[in-house]
Amino acid sequence: MNPERLLQNFDRLIDTPDAVPRLRRFILDLAVRGKLVEQNPEDEPAAELLKRIRAKKQGRAVRSLSAENGPLALADVDTPFEIPQIWEWVYATEPAILISDNGKKVQTKDVLESGRFSVVDQGKMFIRGYCNDEQKVIHVESPVIIFGDHTRETKLVDFDFVVGADGVKILQPIIIDPNYYFLALQWLPLNSRGYGRHFKLLRASLFPLPPLAEQHRIVAKVNELMKLCDELEATQAKREKRRDRLVAATLHGLNNGEANNVSFPLVGNPSEERLRTSRSDVSFKDSARFYFNHLPRLTTRLEHIQQLRQTILNLAVRGKVVPQDPKDEPASELLKQIDTEKNWLVKQGEIKKQEPLPPIQANDIPFEVPLQWKWIRLCGVGVLSGGMTPSKNRSDYWGGDINWFSPKDIKSYELIESELKITGVGLKETGLQLYPPGCLFMVARSGILKRTFPVSINRIEATANQDLKILRPFISGLERYIQIMLWGMSYFILSNLVKTGTTVQSLKYEEFERQPIPIPPLGRYGLETIARSA
Repeated sequence: MNPERLLQNFDRLIDTPDAVPRLRRFILDLAVRGKLVEQNPEDEPAAELLKRIRAKKQGRAVRSLSAENGPLALADVDTPFEIPQIWEWVYATEPAILISDNGKKVQTKDVLESGRFSVVDQGKMFIRGYCNDEQKVIHVESPVIIFGDHTRETKLVDFDFVVGADGVKILQPIIIDPNYYFLALQWLPLNSRGYGRHFKLLRASLFPLPPLAEQHRIVAKVNELMKLCDELEATQAKREKRRDRLVAATLHGLNNGEANNVSFPLVGNPSEERLRTSRSDVSFKDSARFYFNHLPRLTTRLEHIQQLRQTILNLAVRGKVVPQDPKDEPASELLKQIDTEKNWLVKQGEIKKQEPLPPIQANDIPFEVPLQWKWIRLCGVGVLSGGMTPSKNRSDYWGGDINWFSPKDIKSYELIESELKITGVGLKETGLQLYPPGCLFMVARSGILKRTFPVSINRIEATANQDLKILRPFISGLERYIQIMLWGMSYFILSNLVKTGTTVQSLKYEEFERQPIPIPPLGRYGLETIARSA
């Protein structure tokens, strides 16, 4: 796309994923390739400008940043792409000198929230804080460039400031337009070394140097286009806010059978058709029809898809995903089967006899379910237990062939192999329990409980660490529905059954195992259909 087409289609680009960052990068790329503004053959060639830069640097009692590179010989260097004839390739630090900050840095712990002088460091924040020590001030007569040795962050500073912490390189442009130098350094594709040093990479990099007059024209055009990007970004933010409101209102209608009055456009582009809804008492079917008719425009971001997924799961455990069939055997019969299987396991000595559970009261139930459904406490559908971590100091406990799951393994709905494995010795001497396939492994203690409730089903024999709770259902084949039910109730679980106020969240174990859960009939439109549809 050339600059003219970019401007012509600016409004249409609003719906492109990551549109603004990609546009900004594209503009910089056009700028440094000489394709953003026209060349003027009457401009002084960049080769003459480069001679004056080198002459001025030689006349200063400073260390040349390009001394290690030597003069650039195009015959000896592979240049990335073609540039206009009156341009020159130069090393990235050649048109600048390095300003010393020895003795002038302020430590992070000494940075103030307010003060006389701004503190600029290599972080993403343009101004880190403030300092009152005048002895540490770097006085700026013309704009300088801050380069983060560890972070690769680049900042243009045109005011007196104090250098923050470590890793800051201060470059003073020589003769060239500092604004062009700044955008050229922003464009440079420096590979990341993590928190390693990057200044050596910068010194070894090349960037195109246009004539000085063209530098000014490029900067003016870039500023014009970046302003349009700012406007586009603001428009996108407004559009996404409206979209989020519409998604929330429609999903509310799905979850609750009605929607609040809403009346606003789905998109911000006036050239597009606007979707509007202005309804009070919107039925569940109306909300579902509206949502799925406009699904592509209501699920433009990952969080929209996650919200829809959670809504489907929520509807599934409320009995709203599939129709109810009065001919189905009621869920009370399934509860009898569960009770029979539990009693048999007690007789076999595989589980201990449970104390009688208190009856479920109306205020224990979080939502309504169809008449043929029943409520049962979680510990009534299976045995809940936990795991542990064998000593890491015992090498004979680790590296075996027994799967040992931890929270970082609970990433998908089925478990087929663990990252770490233990030996038979580790299993025997630590008293870890080995769980057969078809159990539910639930994260019971982790920072992730602030956002979601991970639940997976093991399809291989395995054990677990202390941050997991494992539910072994009394009836085989019930595990998939229980998983869906726990996912569908995740918002309720995270809001009511997780301890708050700590860095690492954890389940309220006793309350969790006694939490009532909904059980539908095991029929044509019961557990099996719900499991397939969800």
